[in-house]
Amino acid sequence: MKFAHYSEKVFSEHLDLFNITWIYEPTSFPLKWGSGEIKMMFTPDFYLPDLDIYVEITTMNQNLITKKQKKIKLAKKLYPNRNFKLINESQFYNFLSNNDEALIKKTIAS
Repeated sequence: MKFAHYSEKVFSEHLDLFNITWIYEPTSFPLKWGSGEIKMMFTPDFYLPDLDIYVEITTMNQNLITKKQKKIKLAKKLYPNRNFKLINESQFYNFLSNNDEALIKKTIAS
């Protein structure tokens, strides 16, 4: 599978180690509309069906993190029955250093 970023590949490999089912970029959520068309979309990096959560990974600069945080906030507002989580760089590396399956699932789902 081809990933947009190396961090996504590493994240998927760690999910595989703990048999956490994942789907890469399965859904795009419209966030803004105008003039009869969609003006902004949000496509989370992963959907984890067993945890029923969409996960966005970001290990980039602060401007992109802020932009993604705004998209996640808007997605939560527009799609209240869906669960979204942004995993930033420190959370990402903490996740990778953890070897406890129950704790990993709890961390992702919280």
